[in-house]
Amino acid sequence: MNPIKVLLADDQALLRSAFRVLVDSEPDMHVVGEAADGAEAVALARSTGADVVLMDIRMPGTDGLAATRMISADPDLADVRIVMLTTFEVDEYVVQSLRAGASGFLGKGAEPDELLNAIRIAAGGEALLSPAATKGLIATFLAQGGSWGEGPDAAAYCERLAALTVREREVLVLVAGGLSNDEIAERLTVSPLTVKTHVNRAMAKLGARDRAQLVVIAYESGLVRPRVE
Repeated sequence: MNPIKVLLADDQALLRSAFRVLVDSEPDMHVVGEAADGAEAVALARSTGADVVLMDIRMPGTDGLAATRMISADPDLADVRIVMLTTFEVDEYVVQSLRAGASGFLGKGAEPDELLNAIRIAAGGEALLSPAATKGLIATFLAQGGSWGEGPDAAAYCERLAALTVREREVLVLVAGGLSNDEIAERLTVSPLTVKTHVNRAMAKLGARDRAQLVVIAYESGLVRPRVE
């Protein structure tokens, strides 16, 4: 299997250097480029054939959010996965970054093993949304005054939801709860492969790039609502 090609996008050269040393120490991945701003990240994503971009949200000029939108909107970069790097696990731009097409987010204070695992998860097409992170996403959205089922794309999502089978909707609800395929399979007493098939079909019908966007769609459409504790 070919090594995962990783692109580093952060305006702090020292941090990029630390990430490069860490990533290049692993036999199954290597750094193919470094960008100091979002515009450079988009250009390098095109020229290097990167599989995963570690993207800082806050950068001068074109920030990580804008760069994520550009990459997600480019059909030639459809296979590029973006992991947003944040100062805190959940910050004010997390919801927007997931809407823009990021596969998930990771705090800059994460342990080295967590960062490496995040790259592998993203490269495999999974989402970096643990149950704890999903709760954080919900809290962030509510703090911004968000209203579930009334997002800018809520109507379109509701129309697409009508195309899902009963089982696909059931799986979508569990994905939105932060469950993995194995956990969903155990919950529904089916095989993980069957769950993966349902997830992939739901993604295709809803126009979602990956699992992270499925979570956003589930909440923005109003299919799933957060518990207020």
